[in-house]
Amino acid sequence: MALLSLLVTLLSASAWAAAALPPAVGGKALPSLAPTLERTLPAVVNIATVTRIEAEDHPLLRDPFFRFFFDVPEHRERRGQSLGSGVIVDANDGLILTNDHVIKKAQEIEVTLHDGRTLAAELVGADPQTDVAVLRVPAEDLIEVPLGDSDNLRVGDFVVAIGSPFGLSQTVTSGIVSALGRSGLGIEGYESFIQTDASINPGNSGGPLINLRGELVGINTAILAPGGGNVGIGFAIPLNMARTVMEQLVEDGVVRRGLFGIGVQDLTPDLARALEVDVHRGAVVANVEAGSAAERAGLSPGDVVVSIDDSEVRGAADLRNRIGLKRIGDEVELVILRDGRNRVIRGEIADPYASFSDGERISPSLAGALIGAGSADSQRGRLIGVAVGTVEQQSPAWSAGLREGDLLLEANGERIRSVKELRGVLRWSRGLSSLRVWRDGQLLLIARR
Repeated sequence: MALLSLLVTLLSASAWAAAALPPAVGGKALPSLAPTLERTLPAVVNIATVTRIEAEDHPLLRDPFFRFFFDVPEHRERRGQSLGSGVIVDANDGLILTNDHVIKKAQEIEVTLHDGRTLAAELVGADPQTDVAVLRVPAEDLIEVPLGDSDNLRVGDFVVAIGSPFGLSQTVTSGIVSALGRSGLGIEGYESFIQTDASINPGNSGGPLINLRGELVGINTAILAPGGGNVGIGFAIPLNMARTVMEQLVEDGVVRRGLFGIGVQDLTPDLARALEVDVHRGAVVANVEAGSAAERAGLSPGDVVVSIDDSEVRGAADLRNRIGLKRIGDEVELVILRDGRNRVIRGEIADPYASFSDGERISPSLAGALIGAGSADSQRGRLIGVAVGTVEQQSPAWSAGLREGDLLLEANGERIRSVKELRGVLRWSRGLSSLRVWRDGQLLLIARR
């Protein structure tokens, strides 16, 4: 009993001591993130979206007579909601960075600021390949976060994640940079993630990852959660990648990626021995497309790319990311190893849709899309059809369901193999009613309402 009393007394004393901890020890203030967060939190926003989804009908409701008798509307919709985060990066223009998957397919986007104001947001543009989206809200009394340089991050640097996990707005978690340049996760098309053990959960997506100076260094985007919960492995898009995409979205509304025309693979120890090179990092050119910018620049299969624009190439994914983020017409300088010697190769990023034409010339239903000849590989062989280039959001082509990278195989139930055949079908049909499309390895039927 005496021992129990002593234990309670000690615990009480310990709790009292912790609660009465002084603000300074030895004349020095205790370390705290509070001053940094007081400057940063006003730039972090909560994002709520509304998506209207076509409701699934009970089998009885598919009967036209039943629908007429009970006065059931022809089209019924249900509202889906999602929550995410974002960060104000330009207070003067009201620009907010977030993830594409936070606002994907949203008809309405609302942003709640740190001070409690709720504003309707406009979608400036989104890039699914990097999972970056840019919103705009009225630029009134906004506070922006200072931008850092994600290329200066090192493994072990302290970072802080801010967002709205599970709808709990303005939640702050801390950790370190666990790894840099993570790729091959299959989360996005272009991957070079910052890995962190700062707790990231559903709702954190689109929120900022900041350094101890309060500078934005990344956009939180995903976690590895084998058991459904946080296990200390989170991923953020490096700010330098997000900023490059944002600049294009603000300027053009879309990201128009150029084409260089090479296929690459990682430089492994076995390949290094076979190619007789004495480097351990780089990307091996596996193939060069005929007539491409890479061929015109002088690249050949077997070349080992060790540097791009004075930056070391860590591997195939790194090189692909760096080329993929360049704009059409940008120059690129590569240092390669060939026959045991360093060579400098200079080229220009080409326009992959240079030979495409505006879809409006084919049909008003295709206005806003670039259309040209195309093909794709499937498990059953080569598919020949009509390729879709960039598609302007909210354009007639976008509303018809077309997306960049689609291969059109049928229009209004008729097989098409060329732009000429597509034009003929749409003129004969006097409009577009349906399309059969090859998209991301799948056949889709798109019907216009």
